[in-house]
Amino acid sequence: MNKRKTDTNWYVITGGPSTGKTTVINMLKKRGYKTTIEHARHYMDTMRTEGETIEEMRSNKRKFQLGVLDMQIEQEAAIQPKDLVFLDRAIPDAMAYYQFLMLDYDEKLLNAVKNTSYKKVYILDRLPFIKDYARTEDEDDQKKIHQLIIDVYTSLGFPIVIVPVLPPTERVEFILKNI
Repeated sequence: MNKRKTDTNWYVITGGPSTGKTTVINMLKKRGYKTTIEHARHYMDTMRTEGETIEEMRSNKRKFQLGVLDMQIEQEAAIQPKDLVFLDRAIPDAMAYYQFLMLDYDEKLLNAVKNTSYKKVYILDRLPFIKDYARTEDEDDQKKIHQLIIDVYTSLGFPIVIVPVLPPTERVEFILKNI
């Protein structure tokens, strides 16, 4: 396995759908840490305000993934490398979703991933699956996506910490103790 050079002070909070990422990110933000938002949901909300339905968005998988990727690239480009930041997902997550959706990687994704640098990646263990307006996956899909995320970050050589299922406050404490 490659050891990847980390040129940033950025920490990724990731995992499959419904693993508690946003809950953890929001708790870190309340404690005064700089955080980012998850772009898949933000993209959906943006497109919905423009009149597009979830079904229409999801029907063009490549357009959806590129829209989310564009937002993620823009967000990461705006963060100072020295800033301690917790990211709600990161650019390599797109690779897992491309694999899950059986889409070929495009040049934009490969170039973006090549230029990524994260101090550490926290992968949250799976919680019971909860479906909402933005999630079209079922529990089997959740498991597959979760494993693909683990595989992608492992293959890219980022330092990974698996965050066990704990009450949210204890998950945050676990992460902060393992910085």
